[in-house]
Formats: sequence, structure tokens, C-alpha cells
Amino acid sequence: KQTAGDLIPVISKNFVNPDTIFANNQMSLQDIEIYGFDYDYTLAFYSSHLHTLIFNIARDILINEHRYPEGLREYDYIPNFVIRGLHYDVQKALLMKIDAFHYIQLGTVYRGLNPVPEKEVIAMYEGSHVPLEIMSDFYGKSSHGHTMKQFMDIFSLPEMTLLLCVNDYFMKHNIDYEPVHLYKDVKEAIGDVHVRGIMYRAVEADNEKYICYGEQTHAVLRKLSKNGKKMFLITNSPFDFVNRGMNYIVGKDWRDLFDVVIVQADKPGFFNDRRKPFRRVTDKGVLLWDRIHHLEKGQIYKQGNLYEFLRLTGWRGSKVLYFGDHIYSDLADLTLKHGWRTGAIIPELRKEIKIMNTEEYVHTMTWLQALTGLLEQMQVHQDPASQTVIQQWINEREEMRLRTKDIFNAQFGSLFRTYHNPTYFTRRLSRFADIYMASLSCLLNYDLQHTFYPRRTPLQHESPIWPEQTSTGILL
Repeated sequence: KQTAGDLIPVISKNFVNPDTIFANNQMSLQDIEIYGFDYDYTLAFYSSHLHTLIFNIARDILINEHRYPEGLREYDYIPNFVIRGLHYDVQKALLMKIDAFHYIQLGTVYRGLNPVPEKEVIAMYEGSHVPLEIMSDFYGKSSHGHTMKQFMDIFSLPEMTLLLCVNDYFMKHNIDYEPVHLYKDVKEAIGDVHVRGIMYRAVEADNEKYICYGEQTHAVLRKLSKNGKKMFLITNSPFDFVNRGMNYIVGKDWRDLFDVVIVQADKPGFFNDRRKPFRRVTDKGVLLWDRIHHLEKGQIYKQGNLYEFLRLTGWRGSKVLYFGDHIYSDLADLTLKHGWRTGAIIPELRKEIKIMNTEEYVHTMTWLQALTGLLEQMQVHQDPASQTVIQQWINEREEMRLRTKDIFNAQFGSLFRTYHNPTYFTRRLSRFADIYMASLSCLLNYDLQHTFYPRRTPLQHESPIWPEQTSTGILL
């Protein structure tokens, strides 16, 4: 333990810069000629006020239009209660974190606002493994027999919180309810906040309250433009909303920076459905009926599909880099089917890296790794005295694992790990994103000739090359 403690000052010198761009796959910006962007949580970042707004409006829709109990008004949005990437069992009304191997992280299963005891979870699922056939579908949805829904975008945080709050109310008041109906009603209410334009109008009325990071986004776009890069925007949001936001972030000349602007694209359908043609939209929102033969700079287009986009622009393959925050809707099809390079925007990275840079976290993780190495090596000793010590180590290790989880989020822990395993979210991030970063502003730290190299971490059967890559770090 003393040896592990002596390592902490050395490890502490290797702090991670939260503004780093991380690579899953080698990629050189020198090869990128065209940059594409989603809008929400990619070009525009929102404050926590937006989550409160979405929660409150959807809660009131449930009460006023779906005849849910008035008592639900007692519930307010709870910031930082949930994290992105969680799975929701629609039939059992359970929210949980699942790892890359489909195992539930026990202690992170919630019904309402309270955790479900581990024994009860194990009884319901006959263990802690979730079979493939009931996991969410390719896009994280609960469809075609899948009973799990995975919440992958940042807009889903108020939806998860509202689901927990309504479940909590029904259980506290011993109200019998059908979980499937509850899920569908909450989903519809959250959807109405967007579809009816309620959220859009609120943000447009007070950009300063809701939009963050405007200057940094502006600087990134100017840098790319100055270096002769082509740029395009593909978003599901309507033009008026995007226009007001970009006027605030970049200025009224923002459209001069983009070669193509597509709104209300209906992603991920945009990437797969060949049937929807592009339609031109005037500055006043009037839809024109003429056939589109070219995608012109300065014009606004609605809907369309990626196949038509590729035909009209010729922007194909690895010379295109597209940024988005939704790993499924924004990135999956582009990398799997079309060979575009992809960049994931993960705002949570900045907070988690800052936590990992703290002395408390470094101290806890250093001893946890050392203790795991000791257990692995000493478990061969079966005498009673040794087994007593080993059991003490096992108990201490479990306490430390819980502590590392709580450091990030008391309910669900880190977005990226379930104790030692990667989360299901991380698994998908690794597969569908060539690079990932906390925000677009991270690009300002690199020149446009930079090559991103993924860290070569040893596979389990490979011998580590560098001392810091060993499992214990102290037993060499």
C-alpha cells in the first residue's frame, strides 16, 4: 500500500487535458477536405436550463392532456441524477446501466427514484446478463420485440428523469399502472415539446439563457473556412430555430461559411431512406416545389436523403469528417455504410476527466489496481490465514469500486465504465467514432495537418510494453 502511495506523485504528473481529442482509429486531418456538422449539442451547446424546461413542459402535458395525477407537479427536474447511455426496460419500468458484455451493473438499477436491491434484480433477470434478443435495436430503440430502450442523446436526460419521477409517484401512492403505457405517454409528451415547437420558441426568445460556447464554435468554423475547407450542416431542427441560434453563435453571415445547409433532415432516416427528395426552403420558411438539381451555397434545403446528397455533391469516403453527439443517429450509418470519418461530441468528457485528474481519484484507482493485482496473484494460497486476508482484500476492493462509481455519479457512476468494464455506450462509441472530444472547440488546439493516433493498449494476452500499462503498476 505504501508502494502504491509512493507512485501517486508520479501518476499525478500525467494529468489528461480535458481539451484533448481522443482517437479510436488513426486519422489525419490532412486527408479531410469536407467537414460536416449536426447542430444541437455539436455547433450549439445548451445550458441545464433547457433540461428543466423540457421536463416541466412534458410533465404538464402528461397532466393536462393525458390525465395523469395533479400530484406530479410536485416533481421538479433533478440535475445530474441520470447519465447518458442508460437502458430502460419498458416492461419492467427499470432504468439501468449495462456494460459492453450485456451485464447489468448491480447497484445502478432504479425503479422510480430508488435503487432496486441486487437480489431482486438477479431474480428478475435470472442473473445479471441481458440476452441479445431483448436488448435495444441497432438505433437504441425498443422495437420489433426488443424490450430495452437505450437513451443515447443529451436531450434524453429530462425524459429519463421524468420516467423515474412518474414511476416514483405511482409507487408511493400504490397506484396500479401499465409500464408500457407509461413509457409511451412520456415518450409522446417529450416528443410534443419538440414537434409542437415549444422548446424552439423558448430558446429563440432567450438565446443567452440557453445557448453556451458560442465564441468557440465561431472560432472553429472560421479556422476551417480560412483553410479552404468545405462545410455542410445536416440537422433535424427547423430552419428558424437553427437560423436564430447561428445568428447568435456566429453572426448573421453564418450561411456564408457553409456550402450546404439541410434542416429537418429526419436522421437517422436521412441516411437510409432513398425516397425523400430535397426541398428548397425560403428564408421565410416557404416550401418550394421545384426539382433540385444542385445543392447551392446560400440556399436552405429540407429533408432529402444521404444517397441524393452524395450524388449531388460527390462528397464521398474518407475525405469527409462528420461531427455529431448521437452515436447512432449521427455517426453509425456514416461510418458503416459510407466510409465517412466520424467525430463524436461528448460534453460529459470534460467533467469526467477533471474528476480523474483529482488526487482522490488517482489515489483510489492506484490502490484499487494494486489490490486487484494482489488478489490475482495471492488467490492460490488456500490456508485459513491467507484466505482471511484475501477476503479482507475482496471486501476492501468492493468498497473502493463503489467509491470510484460514486465519484462520478452517485446513482449510475461513469458514462464510460461499469467498474472495470467499458459501458455499452463506450462499446458503441469505440465502434462508430474515429475520434471523440468534449466539444468542437478542442479542434482549436490542433493544426489541420495533425494525425490522431489511437493509444496502443495491450490486449489481454499481450505483454505490456510500458510500465504504466501493467495491471498493477507496482508489482514489476
